[in-house]
Amino acid sequence: MIFTNSDGGARGNPGPAAVGVIVRDGDKIIEESAEVLKGPTTNNIAEYMALLKVLGIASKYTQGEITCVLDSELVVKQLLGKYRVKNPALMRLFLEVQKMQNRFDKITYVHVRRTDRFQKRADYILNQKLDEKFGKKK
Repeated sequence: MIFTNSDGGARGNPGPAAVGVIVRDGDKIIEESAEVLKGPTTNNIAEYMALLKVLGIASKYTQGEITCVLDSELVVKQLLGKYRVKNPALMRLFLEVQKMQNRFDKITYVHVRRTDRFQKRADYILNQKLDEKFGKKK
């Protein structure tokens, strides 16, 4: 089974933002990627953008079952139907995720703390991208 870890972050809210994503087979990282997002963005939008990016990458490796690991409790609970999506910008991204889910037989969403080692890695690579483009975080 394929696992994904995704993280989005903004410096300021909104502010410069980036995403970091990891696709793995168990503990073995298959692919990782990070990129700076265009324009000032909120943390929540960055989290959804990270999930969209990692779903696209994961679909290169499987159309079967995947587990998506995120540290955004809001995004996970919205995707599980426990929280309503009230923000129009988040609703557009939420609907994009819904469409992308059709690429897979089954998706499980899991919320983890930021101390998870793969989640730490996703956070690290996104912050590296932000540092490269905007300088070190103060």
